[in-house]
Amino acid sequence: MKRRKKGKGKGVFILPSLLTSANLFCGFYSIVASVKGLFYPAAVAILIALVADGLDGKIARYTHTTTRFGVEYDSLADLVSFGVAPAILAFMWALMPVGRLGWLAAFLFVACGALRLARFNTQVDVVDKRHFVGLPIPAAATVVATGIILAGDIELPFEPRVMALVALYGLSFLMVSTIKYTSFKSLDLVKKRPFNSLVAVLLVLVVVAMEPHFTIFVLMLGYVASGPLMLAIRGRQAEEQARNIKEA
Repeated sequence: MKRRKKGKGKGVFILPSLLTSANLFCGFYSIVASVKGLFYPAAVAILIALVADGLDGKIARYTHTTTRFGVEYDSLADLVSFGVAPAILAFMWALMPVGRLGWLAAFLFVACGALRLARFNTQVDVVDKRHFVGLPIPAAATVVATGIILAGDIELPFEPRVMALVALYGLSFLMVSTIKYTSFKSLDLVKKRPFNSLVAVLLVLVVVAMEPHFTIFVLMLGYVASGPLMLAIRGRQAEEQARNIKEA
């Protein structure tokens, strides 16, 4: 009631919504560029959408302007920029000659991305904020975009269509899985940190600046692999604990 009296009961917060709109615009541009065969600009547009998506959430949290409308709008924009756009990009880049197997892989990526976002929205208030359940759709889209950029810079040891098929089917499975991934939402860059932390960040930025496409691709690939790896480690630790209890 107080919010309505102050005129805040209805309406939207402009800055976070503008950044979400920028995210959506980049996704739409990526689709148009992919259809025209401009794969490099299409992939870069997805990466710019990733930046806009990260900024809108951060700004909304720091300025206490998080709303249900913003969450839903962000999810719709994410589905376009990180679901439809990378699927179209991968299909136009390598999978069109494959036929049914190719467009089914692209559709599966979009469908699993939509399911991932819907599950996240319904569980946002009950899950552990430190972890995501399933691979986040922006991470999956980043792997596709940076992989295609990297493929244009180096000579691939295998067929691009094989890489695209494996990537889309594998990433689709990880998005709808129950494997936990670190969310990094608790990471606060505003608070004071040890001096070594600043040095480490600078080193990472230097490495990224030297070979941005390769570095981002490797970092994202490492993040994708971290979920199954940590699951295997936790499973092994649980087996060892159970064995120790049984022996005791």
